[in-house]
Amino acid sequence: MSYQRVLLKLSGEALMGNLGYGIDPKVVADIAQEIADVVKMGIQIAVVVGGGNIFRGVKAASAGMDRATADYVGMIATVMNAITLQDALEHINIPTRVLTAIAMQEVAEPYIRRRAIRHLEKGRVVVFGAGSGNPFFTTDTTAALRAAEIEAEVVFKATKVDGVYDSDPHKNPEARRYRSLTYGHVLTHDLRVMDGTAIALCKENNIPIMVFDLSVPGNIVRAIQGEPVGTLVGSFCEVS
Repeated sequence: MSYQRVLLKLSGEALMGNLGYGIDPKVVADIAQEIADVVKMGIQIAVVVGGGNIFRGVKAASAGMDRATADYVGMIATVMNAITLQDALEHINIPTRVLTAIAMQEVAEPYIRRRAIRHLEKGRVVVFGAGSGNPFFTTDTTAALRAAEIEAEVVFKATKVDGVYDSDPHKNPEARRYRSLTYGHVLTHDLRVMDGTAIALCKENNIPIMVFDLSVPGNIVRAIQGEPVGTLVGSFCEVS
């Protein structure tokens, strides 16, 4: 399996490693090196990064904060992560551009679809920050939206587990990992691969999703090379 353009979805929590909060520089450097390996393969890669390691809008809203305000704070947190990842990539000579859905011209470029595609065509890594720019939408939905806009061939969702299970593998040692799933099965069984809006967007635009474990060194490259390192969700996948 060969891809030309892919979108990688990173959670904010992925950047904090074993820390309880914030950003672990070594973890970010390791992720940057894996992304660099993808770039050196001649593959165009865009990244959507979350902000949960710094601030979670839903959690703050449940504690009484206005939901829209909380989501905007969360969007700003994603920009902090995006700039940190950019710095790590450029330290290893990988040209990177951060594009944000909320204008922050002193630190990043505004998101313009054609500009993002042009950066990718020139071999630059594009990191999308500030979510979609709208409250009430997750960065999973942003990943699906940006993937459709830049015509990415696949979304790689990096997580803390090696795929999608029929129940929580941390609580149930008998949980079964799926090798592949249809979008419909994910939605009807509420498997929480991504939120429902993100799954619907990927289904509508026929963009497959690969869910895999980020903590295993080399897994980003393996996933992009088509190795069965996780669970593939798509239109023509069998439930297996």
